[in-house]
Amino acid sequence: MAEAELDMTVFQKLDYVNGILLPILSCENWEKIWNFQARPDDILISTYPKAGTSWMQEIVDMIQNDGDTKKCQRAPSYDRVPFIDLFVPLPLKSGLDKAEEMASPRILKTHFPFQLLPPSFWEQNCKIIYFARNAKDNMVSYFHFQRMNQGLPDPGTWSEYFEVFLTGEVPWGPWHDHVKGWWEARERQRILYIFFENMKENPAREIRKIMQFLEKDLGDEVLEKIVHHTSFLAMKENPMANYITIPSFIFDQSVSPFMRKGTVGDWKTHFTVAQNERFDEDYKEKMAETSLTFRTEL
Repeated sequence: MAEAELDMTVFQKLDYVNGILLPILSCENWEKIWNFQARPDDILISTYPKAGTSWMQEIVDMIQNDGDTKKCQRAPSYDRVPFIDLFVPLPLKSGLDKAEEMASPRILKTHFPFQLLPPSFWEQNCKIIYFARNAKDNMVSYFHFQRMNQGLPDPGTWSEYFEVFLTGEVPWGPWHDHVKGWWEARERQRILYIFFENMKENPAREIRKIMQFLEKDLGDEVLEKIVHHTSFLAMKENPMANYITIPSFIFDQSVSPFMRKGTVGDWKTHFTVAQNERFDEDYKEKMAETSLTFRTEL
């Protein structure tokens, strides 16, 4: 679709669904999203935006395809793993359309906080993998993503964005509530909660946990292959994973690459001493009632 045919300003508008800021087209199609029919063998990847979603998509797709890299090159990740939250103007296909056309078992993704997830996922007792990243690195990554993604509002300067992120007035809502909500939900539902920092530290160990959760016994050789194929460097070079196939008028990778750093601790190059102190104080208050803990460095 040519640039002239797609008005990106439509995507940049946001509105609220139950107090959570979402892209306007998702809000307008909320009934459709809420009534989406999950299937019992669906695998859902849930994340806060920019918490390592693409990484987890590639890992799960590799596991489901028994480590076959050719099969995982069959299409870009946004076609292999439909994003159920996102609506796009016709004639483009929204995530729900792609999902409904897919054969089972499907891998799907969402950024919804747990209370906005279509209820059929709970009714069908689907397997859900929640991938969580520490708030400081997540904030930095989301800031750069909003800079390059013409389908989201401009984030302004780093210091402006810092303030907005703390209030939770960003697309898909507050980070703190998101990670806590899914953490609590794991006690009642089939949810595997994985941490970005643990995955960076020891990918083989964490991928093995995911294999066990998905009931796939693939052996050490395949595990090593998956670790290699889903490394940051391998994915950065992989056109089916690095979003290079998205036109530049949507994702302007000259502003910031989609696969930017993928590290733990990059927040230190962005946060001022004052911001860090302020963040820690705010964090302590918002995370006081939870057993959930994160590492901000390795």
